[in-house]
Amino acid sequence: QVQLAESGGGLVQPGGSLRLSCARSGRTFSPSAMGWFRQAPGKEREFVAAISWSSDWTDYAASVKGRFTLSRDNAKNTVYLQMNNLKAEDTALYFCAASRYYSSNYAQDYVYDYWGQGTQVTVSS
Repeated sequence: QVQLAESGGGLVQPGGSLRLSCARSGRTFSPSAMGWFRQAPGKEREFVAAISWSSDWTDYAASVKGRFTLSRDNAKNTVYLQMNNLKAEDTALYFCAASRYYSSNYAQDYVYDYWGQGTQVTVSS
């Protein structure tokens, strides 16, 4: 069994920053990629960003490109999402996910096998 635990969410003012963490534990395996998704009230879950576990490849949704940055620490089995210049529209429940197998499109949620419970990010003055 694989567990993903997100942390780092909270309340921040517009223009502020947060760093989310996603720690992976349980059964040992190397995912092909880790992704972040978010879901705002009344909206569908949407892709935020993804990072390869073995290369420098990353991918970002257009809405966050230039503001959010992914990084990872393989030794700690942890992925980080640095979020800068946050906007009210970034308010959502943020989930991390892990994909076991290679995919040509990590923006699709169905390629991920494991999901965390989510951490709430609220951007408000």
